[in-house]
Amino acid sequence: MRSTLAALALLTGVAGAQAQTQTEVVLQYPFPELFADTHKKIAEEFAKVRPDIKVTMRAPYESYEDATQRVLREAVTNQVPDVTFQGLNRIRVLVDKNIPAPLDGYIAAEKDFDKQGFHQAMYDIGNTNGKVYALPFAISLPVVYVNTDLAKKAGADIDNLPTTWDGLFDLAKKIRATTPGANGMTYAWDITGNWLWQAPVFARGGTMLNADETKVAFNGPEGQAAIRTIARVVTDGGMPNFDQPASRAAFAAGKTGIHITSTSDLNKITQMIGDKFVLKTHTFPEVIAPNGRLPAGGNVVMITAKDKAKRDASWEVVKFWTGPKGAAIMAETTGYMPPNKVANDTYLKDFYVKNPNNYTAVKQLPLLTKWYAFPGDNGLKITDVLKDHLNSIISGARTKEPDAVLADMTADVQKLLPKSVGAAK
Repeated sequence: MRSTLAALALLTGVAGAQAQTQTEVVLQYPFPELFADTHKKIAEEFAKVRPDIKVTMRAPYESYEDATQRVLREAVTNQVPDVTFQGLNRIRVLVDKNIPAPLDGYIAAEKDFDKQGFHQAMYDIGNTNGKVYALPFAISLPVVYVNTDLAKKAGADIDNLPTTWDGLFDLAKKIRATTPGANGMTYAWDITGNWLWQAPVFARGGTMLNADETKVAFNGPEGQAAIRTIARVVTDGGMPNFDQPASRAAFAAGKTGIHITSTSDLNKITQMIGDKFVLKTHTFPEVIAPNGRLPAGGNVVMITAKDKAKRDASWEVVKFWTGPKGAAIMAETTGYMPPNKVANDTYLKDFYVKNPNNYTAVKQLPLLTKWYAFPGDNGLKITDVLKDHLNSIISGARTKEPDAVLADMTADVQKLLPKSVGAAK
């Protein structure tokens, strides 16, 4: 009896010691309707390989905006989670407030990190002021969605879809001609953060501001081409005055031939289509070498823990979530794409064979660049100003004067840059 009690006491002591050495990492993420199952499954896999780290999840953020606002408030009272998932275009505002920890030291200490699928484009996305503060988790890129039934009726070769804007607009016109009442093309111009304004500018090698952020730069040749293209979506593509949900619904209902939006919409649109028609995705047109890029949408993960032991444990969490296993789980459970190369090339090889529409965005991975965030306290206001000007084109109010709209956009944004910046000429 004594030996049994002693054994039980020893086991209890061992269990207690293990519990005491276990480090807790508190994690919080947005959009539970998209990511709840994803994070649950990744956490289960992580627990198998790192039982010494306990991952506790807070109630999810409702959105990217909610995520950023809550972290900004919590930082004041030291109540931030240890790990937070944020929208890609929210990195800057948190770094400006010194909230996330730089990851460069952790990355440098890893051996053969590239063999785990990590690469420079991943680091570039989370780089601010020369340091890496975030790693991308769930990535979306702009792609072209095609209703192959309408495209075939218009005479298109589905295996060789147009790769230029002129080609797409020509197909859109043919779709309108062969299917009366159909929209030739729609464009999700109002996606948050001016994402599909930045895309055609970046695709030609342009930028939002100049190198030292003292002056608007989207009014150059790249921006001129971009805004004229958006105007052509209305004039040549026949796009009605639609916002993003209306464009999505019309395409899924079979009333639009070509729809340009985020790859993150793929699962949702596929489900909405059902068996109404066959969908095919296609790469974003005219990403011009050598400097053409596409802004990455989606979310990143940051370490906000202050305690060193918590930071070290949080790094293990971040590394697993963005590594091959975590990234593969994310891709299989959402409409997003992992930036991790090993996840795409090895873990998801069969997945992409069975789901070629998902692979379109993966082919564009080498084109990744940061989703730009404007500097200063007026950064979010600038986003609204740009959206209002783009709306004047889509609504028909100023569709025929895109160059004038661009000039007004330029002037209005310049006024809203920080005084020390915007005053520069």
